[in-house]
Order: sequence, then C-alpha cells, then structure tokens
Amino acid sequence: MMRRRQVPPLPKRHGLDPARLRLPEEGSWATIRDHLVERLPRVAAARIDEMLAAGSIVGLEGPIGPDAVYMPGGAVWFHRDLPQETAVPFEITIVHRDADLLVIDKPHFLSTIPRGQHILETALVRLRRDLDLPDLVPAHRLDRATAGLVLFVVDPARRGAYQTLFQRRRVHKEYRAVAPVDPLLSLPLTIRSRIVKERNIIRAFETEGEPNAETRVELLEQRGGLGLYRLIPHTGRTHQLRLHMNSLGIPILGDDFYPELTDKPVGDFTRPLQLLAATLEFTDPVSREPRRFDTTRTLEAWADPLRWATFDGAAPR
Repeated sequence: MMRRRQVPPLPKRHGLDPARLRLPEEGSWATIRDHLVERLPRVAAARIDEMLAAGSIVGLEGPIGPDAVYMPGGAVWFHRDLPQETAVPFEITIVHRDADLLVIDKPHFLSTIPRGQHILETALVRLRRDLDLPDLVPAHRLDRATAGLVLFVVDPARRGAYQTLFQRRRVHKEYRAVAPVDPLLSLPLTIRSRIVKERNIIRAFETEGEPNAETRVELLEQRGGLGLYRLIPHTGRTHQLRLHMNSLGIPILGDDFYPELTDKPVGDFTRPLQLLAATLEFTDPVSREPRRFDTTRTLEAWADPLRWATFDGAAPR
C-alpha cells in the first residue's frame, strides 16, 4: 500500500519545499534546539536561535519555541538559508507545453535542479516561479554545462510514468557536439567503456572492467579542423559523452573537465561546453502516441566559428 506524502506545515518558498528533519527516537537532548545545534553543524547556533525566535522552524502544531522540549520521533520543518548566487544571464526557451508535459531548451550554465551553490539560478526554480507551476518536476537532468532539451512533468499524477521512461532507457536521445576532427579516426563508430563516478570527486573516469557505457559517434559535417558530431548515448553514465569524445582524442570544445580540469569561476560565462541535447523521442506512456522534440538552439562554435578560431589550433579554414 502506497503511503501518502505528508504535507509540510510550511508553504513553498521560491518554488521549493521546506527541509524536513525527523527527530530520532533515542537521544539525550533536552530541547529541540539542542538537537538542531548538533544535527546542523554548518549552521551557526546563533542562526538557529534567530530562526526559533522568529517562529520559522515549525512542527505539525506550529512554530517551535526556543525552549521546546525534545520530541522523540517527531519532525520539524524550515527553509534553509539561500547561498549567494551569480545570476545566469540566459533565458529558458519553452519548446512544448501541455497539461502533462513541459519541454524546455535549457541554456548553458544553468543547472536543472537545485544543488549546492545553485538554488534560485536553476531551471526548476525559475520555471516553478515564472509559470506558477509549484508541482513541476524534471523527468531527467542535464549537466549545468550542457544546453538543450529537458522534459518536466506538470501533472504530479503522471510523474512516475514519464520518469520511468528515462530510467528504463526508453527515450531516444541525440546530442550535437563541436570538436576537433581527427582524419585518422574512422567514423561512425560505437565506443564502449566502463565509467566510474565516485562520491565527492568532481570528475568521472574510465577504468578496466565490463563496459557500462555506450555511445555512437557520427561526424555530420566538417569545416577545416572542426567537426559537428551527432552523439547517440545508449546508456546514461555521468559525463559519458564528454569522456568518450575525450578518449577518442577529440575532446568537446569548451570542456573544462576533460582532458584537464580547469578552475573556471562560476560567473565566467565565456566558452560554454559545445554540447547540446538536440532530440528527445519516445512513445508517450499516457497517450501511447509517438512524441518527438527538437532543440531550437545552435552551438556557438558552429554558428560563429571565428570566436573559437584559436581553440587548440582547430580553426575552420
């Protein structure tokens, strides 16, 4: 039997639900405040005191007082303080919208969902706020560095159906990338390898072992030393396309991770990764009708190659 999700006693803020902390059944804390100070070491005790005094930490019965007795097995809700963010100066393009789905063209440098230092400057929060869709959720994600198509679910009742499509790899995806051309490389080809992404390590890496990542690489067009590639992933490992292109000796232009990690400031919006999620195609799990969505964007290094003319000597001629 499916358990009904508990409705938070605090409203959304900036389109985000409040954080929920469950209070352990066992513990020696005299007050809820004592537990929060220990449980949230990154939040100053003085800030917790401010929040309690303001009534912004609440339980099911209302605001928690500074001296409220600890309640084993209870729960409290609050909104976390937001980090200082650099505004991403690019707009989201809506490709399709109906009662069930919202498909967007995400710009480079905009995260799909809130994480770490990116909260308000994310596609999800912007869309919930600007379109007044508080229950909107993504069916999948794109890296912050990658531009292109992202599918969101509008109707909460349809959420599982569309998310399952992506989890079970029933969505055909195509990407476009701009990278150097190696005349000795025979394309098209399918590259398979084992990719590992370890927790708290920013880059993924390829290693020995049974392959868990597969990508088809096709060269669509060539302009001098640069090529426009079609990349078709058959799996969805972290940084898969970037790693596979790098392993072929043709790293994607603008890649700050591969082959070398570059410490690029968050507010530097120059030379975006030249990778674009260009096509999503699937059979709709609700209507059973075929669906196809195509990007409205182009890659800067292909549309305006002179701006990239000095990149690794791969200038068009």
